[in-house]
Amino acid sequence: MKTIQISCPLDSLKGTVALAGSKSISNRVLMIRAFSGRDFPIAGLGNAADTVTLQRLLASAAQTSVEPLDAGPAGTTFRFLTAYLAAQEGTQVLTGSERMQQRPIGLLVDALRELGARIDYLEKEGYPPLRIHSPQGLGRVAVLSIPADTSSQYITALLLLAPTLPAGLQLKLEGTIVSRPYIEMTLRLMQYFGVRHRWEGNLIAVPPQTYQPQPFRVEADWSAASYYYALAVLFPDTDLALCGLYADSLQGDAVLAEMMEPFGVTTVFEPEGVRLRKNGKPLPQDFEYDFLRCPDLAQTLAVICAAVGARGRFRGLETLRIKETDRIAALQAELAKVGVALRAEDPGQGSFVLQGR
Repeated sequence: MKTIQISCPLDSLKGTVALAGSKSISNRVLMIRAFSGRDFPIAGLGNAADTVTLQRLLASAAQTSVEPLDAGPAGTTFRFLTAYLAAQEGTQVLTGSERMQQRPIGLLVDALRELGARIDYLEKEGYPPLRIHSPQGLGRVAVLSIPADTSSQYITALLLLAPTLPAGLQLKLEGTIVSRPYIEMTLRLMQYFGVRHRWEGNLIAVPPQTYQPQPFRVEADWSAASYYYALAVLFPDTDLALCGLYADSLQGDAVLAEMMEPFGVTTVFEPEGVRLRKNGKPLPQDFEYDFLRCPDLAQTLAVICAAVGARGRFRGLETLRIKETDRIAALQAELAKVGVALRAEDPGQGSFVLQGR
């Protein structure tokens, strides 16, 4: 096997980074703008491929394009658009990449059909592509149940649609909620745009109401910030400013600031964002964390553990196998190249142990 040696002659990490806007927030605000039917400015909109695709497809849908709407590999885009198109006049075909057509959509389609949506599968039952027709009696039921451990994108798609339904929606989440931060993000954004809700136990009630357009600024992406935190761990000296990150964040990934303290990186919150500095703590020999509320941080933390020689125990990774790619398999393959093993501790339960080097 060919080996490439990479070295960095620097011993300090200093500067200012302008991070892109949060993809999760950007996509939700774009959907709220579409559901509102009125334009309003969105500053700091993310530039992720998912967000760019969503913008393009929303524009095409508004023109009732006869061409299929292709979401590519973007799961969020596909799921949000499924709910949105179910409430729009006209017939649209929604498709995606080969990988997207392997990812189930049946649970969301079943829920929308129960509400009165008219959606057909064009190929395999329960999977994209879809043909979505003009609604007839959408909102004929106002109470819906959905497994609480399903993708938060399904739940968010239904919540974003909820206030536009004639009687609103009471959404019952059955079982243990596994993606609470993303649901909370959705509801806080809806509240910002004038939509009230009630969340008691596992029941979320959204009355019928209208989104109130107003200017919005997207905060920077905490998940993207994790890569700079990883660099900060590896440098002896750090004074790095990351713009657009705030303590009162909508993102569950904001827990990163606390998570990185044991790795020697302190987060100082400033008016324009955060500043990373070293705190002098010795690097840990062991690291254990439940990523159920922030699964997108798991890969970065696995790489950090590998780099500093820490043994890691990672829980709550159940959803990483069903992303745009199998992130667990990809992480295992890449870590193995540097002599680090990531092994399932409890097969089927999303718990893994990392060790090596």
